[in-house]
Amino acid sequence: MRTAPIFAAALLAACGSAPDTTMTEEPITYPETRRDTTAGDTLHGAFVPDPYRWLENDTSAETADWVKRQNAVTDAYLAKIPFRQAIADRYEELFNYPKVGAPRKVGDLFFLYKNSGLQNQSVIYMRKGIDGEDEVFIDPNAIDPDGTTSIDLMSSSMDDRYIAVNVQKAGSDWQEIEIWDLSTMTKLDDKLEWVKFSGTAWYKDGFFYSRYPTPAKGTELSAASQWQKVYYHKVGDPQEKDVLVYENTTNPNLYMGLGVTEGEEYATLYVSTGTDGYSMYYHDLRKGGMPTPATTWQVLQDGFDQKTSIVEYVPEGVPGVGGKFLVQTDVNAPNYRLVAVDPAKPGPEHWVDIIPEQPELLQNVNTGGGNLFASYLKDATTRIYRYALDGTGKDEIELPGLGSAGGFGGKRDDTYSFYSFSSFTDPGSTFKYDYASGESSLYYRPELKFDPDQYTSEQVFFTSKDGTQVPMFIVHRKDVKPGGAPAPTLLYGYGGFNISLSPWFSTSRVILLENGGVFCLVNLRGGGEYGEEW
Repeated sequence: MRTAPIFAAALLAACGSAPDTTMTEEPITYPETRRDTTAGDTLHGAFVPDPYRWLENDTSAETADWVKRQNAVTDAYLAKIPFRQAIADRYEELFNYPKVGAPRKVGDLFFLYKNSGLQNQSVIYMRKGIDGEDEVFIDPNAIDPDGTTSIDLMSSSMDDRYIAVNVQKAGSDWQEIEIWDLSTMTKLDDKLEWVKFSGTAWYKDGFFYSRYPTPAKGTELSAASQWQKVYYHKVGDPQEKDVLVYENTTNPNLYMGLGVTEGEEYATLYVSTGTDGYSMYYHDLRKGGMPTPATTWQVLQDGFDQKTSIVEYVPEGVPGVGGKFLVQTDVNAPNYRLVAVDPAKPGPEHWVDIIPEQPELLQNVNTGGGNLFASYLKDATTRIYRYALDGTGKDEIELPGLGSAGGFGGKRDDTYSFYSFSSFTDPGSTFKYDYASGESSLYYRPELKFDPDQYTSEQVFFTSKDGTQVPMFIVHRKDVKPGGAPAPTLLYGYGGFNISLSPWFSTSRVILLENGGVFCLVNLRGGGEYGEEW
């Protein structure tokens, strides 16, 4: 709290005003929260109290009143901050810039997300050809003026006629899936409900998706997510006619999803208990047809201790890897490797390394235009390497600097793709990558009222208690010298659930930096920056 008036004065000077920034600290009186001493569970003969369980009922009047009283305390405190409006004005100025996502190719059409600046939701635009004129495809803001409905494109049918659309309301995990006919630019009557944690995988005249049983009325937002199942939906059918494809009748807490290879050769199935690991299975659609609950799936990886996923199936005729799966796995490779797997001999003893394990973490592998694109994390920053499908011809793709990049993937016959790059000072630029030449060209760079040339970032390493070198990024204005005069510093770290933190741009962080503050991002143990062992 001692640094707040100093920081506020600097901020207000930058904003062109300097009223009194002092605040009188007064004790905060929080609203009473009822304790229910009868709520709890008996586990192994012992009662485990849960006195605030009543707050889980998000539709009750008592919970609504509790939230209202808590918000009143918060709002009253924030209203006393004398420089709050100056911060709000600068935030609005910073956030108010056009944002454009990378184009997505669907047949001859391209879709992209655009936000004019302060729109609650980005608008989905469509153009015919990469250089065509933009037309509004779906505007979530027009559908829901409150701005709490998000709409995102899912996968498209193999012939690119249909595309599935994901609709989520008020921040809920529940998804509603709609279908658009791109040949007529009309939304169909299909509407799939009680979907959660699911994508869509097209096969023939419909797609596979995962859903839950219909919850009891009044429990839609509080019921446990249990008994997920995989269904097949045929375009034009009502949801009640959807066909059950896969279920587990013994464990209600499993997550599951089904994919289809690009040429509809195989269906792939993953089953997991969370984020630790998953089982991976496959089924030959050419020989076995549509899977059913009675289908015997071929095992690629059983159990939940490893992470093995099918990247793609390579068609027959491709030298070295034709007729095989390309599989990313951490089996005998904590930092992951890419292997070729013969569907007829899926055991690990038959796997052949395509991209062997490296000292750096292999985050993911994409395919496109007959290429492999391997994304590595080296000291918490992205490196991208291009290979032939058999793992030969390694070539590093030059990125604009140290930061985070993603994209590159496409279909087998694509000739180019797009990727994004961001850093602590780059708000996210989009590049077009030509498969034939291997050259990148700038497609879009946002412009906002912020000069990145005034700032610098560096990576340092410090020694942990056990001698481990731990990386940390330091970001500041060039005229600010860390270790010199004291400066307001925001130190951020996570270190959990194998989640990696790479350089990313945050508009809200700019105010700290432009007023002489320092931002530090530390890559703590427990994250995924250096693989499972980290």
